[in-house]
Amino acid sequence: MACDNCGVGDAVVHLTQIVNNEMTTYHLCERCAAEKGLDTTPAPPNFPITDFLAKMGGHAVEGDAPSPDLTCGFCGLSFADFKESGRLGCPQCYSAFEAPLRGLLRRIHGGTRHVGKVYLPPDPTANEVEKRLEGLRRRLERAVSVEDFERAAALRDEIRTLEIPS
Repeated sequence: MACDNCGVGDAVVHLTQIVNNEMTTYHLCERCAAEKGLDTTPAPPNFPITDFLAKMGGHAVEGDAPSPDLTCGFCGLSFADFKESGRLGCPQCYSAFEAPLRGLLRRIHGGTRHVGKVYLPPDPTANEVEKRLEGLRRRLERAVSVEDFERAAALRDEIRTLEIPS
């Protein structure tokens, strides 16, 4: 396929742009792609976690390698097997390999304690909101029947806030 820009070179880059909900596809040669600021070097292949772990080391202290016969007493996974596969065998592996994992986590994350966001439960389900609305509507009817209009107005406003999707 020829380049859409110059018409001379073979198209090796296929660029799809979406602007104002309109999609445009360009087939470009390496030279035209470079002129548009696109990097034409092939992407490096994805390296598996085992290579990453090997580069990171995984030692508790620099120069202090874990014992080669270090294994999990529960599942029998060795630390060498963990480094090869990148996967722990069971929850007890965290305790068995604590020292080398602590060093690895420190290198990867900069610490060994979680300091990220706290999990917050999702908003109440539609069923819970509907039950709340039913109760408020019953209380509103009672307030109107006893002519407690101030209370009725407050309940009406609360119902409206729950009915309007945020």
